[in-house]
Amino acid sequence: MELVSLDDVQVAAADIAGVVLRTPLLRTWWDADLWLKPESLQPVGSFKLRGATHAVARLTAAERARGVVTHSSGNHGLALAYAARTADVPCRIVVPEGAPAVKVDRIRALGVEVITVPPPRRGPEAERIAAETGAVLVPPFDDRRIIAGQGTIGLEIVEDLPDVDVVLVPIGGGGLSSGIATAVTALRPAATVIGVEPDLAADTRDSLAAGSVVVWGEERTYRTMADGLRLPPSTLTLAHLRARLDGIVTVTEEEIRAAMGRLVRDARLVVEPSAAVAVAARLFHASELPGGRTVAVVTGGNVDPAVLASVLGC
Repeated sequence: MELVSLDDVQVAAADIAGVVLRTPLLRTWWDADLWLKPESLQPVGSFKLRGATHAVARLTAAERARGVVTHSSGNHGLALAYAARTADVPCRIVVPEGAPAVKVDRIRALGVEVITVPPPRRGPEAERIAAETGAVLVPPFDDRRIIAGQGTIGLEIVEDLPDVDVVLVPIGGGGLSSGIATAVTALRPAATVIGVEPDLAADTRDSLAAGSVVVWGEERTYRTMADGLRLPPSTLTLAHLRARLDGIVTVTEEEIRAAMGRLVRDARLVVEPSAAVAVAARLFHASELPGGRTVAVVTGGNVDPAVLASVLGC
């Protein structure tokens, strides 16, 4: 299988310029060797805008006319809706029942069609719509364009901190971690890229151990509050992770909540549970990680107000 290259990521960086925010690295006061990459500051509140914008930029004129469709628990759908509206491309989003209302409401606010289905039907329904309408399917992570777009985060990390030693990346379907590992390992071979998953959705850890995709299923992964990290990797993303990821650390629900509280109170960042797992790994599993200058990717801030209030004890 041909993997996404550094050249692919650099093409994506050119495609997304002017639409996607080049987020800064924020140094933390509580840990002298920890920087944050706050993708929660993106216009749609998450890193997903990078891959979605790159995917829309790669459409032909005929594909633009037919539009795009995807399935998403929220952030990818919101990102694709935003990117499609920016490019004047029709868009449909399939969301699973139980997706955070704060995310679904923002998707609808962008004027796209939203279709709600049971969680196991999200992928098949998006595929059905693509087949019937001719719309281009833009998957949340199982797509070379998406991987390359997310990899632009890795480019920026190495540009802003050339001597970075460790990059901690949340893992759901693996598009983000595949892209970042691609860029970082090419530009800074001495750095270590570690994926972070919830204990309750550690299917990538098991997939890497097995050498093939291991699917836990929604009945297990929907136990975690980190709704953006509930899907298993694909064959494509697993191939990238096997080649370029240096390891996996898992964190508990209590650790995720504590990391959210730290980010809100001490970094002044509004974050969702999925976005806090990398910081949770640094806070509670430092002994399992290499030392040195560390960047934790903070993936998004589209958090349900009730969840945020419960974490902060409001």
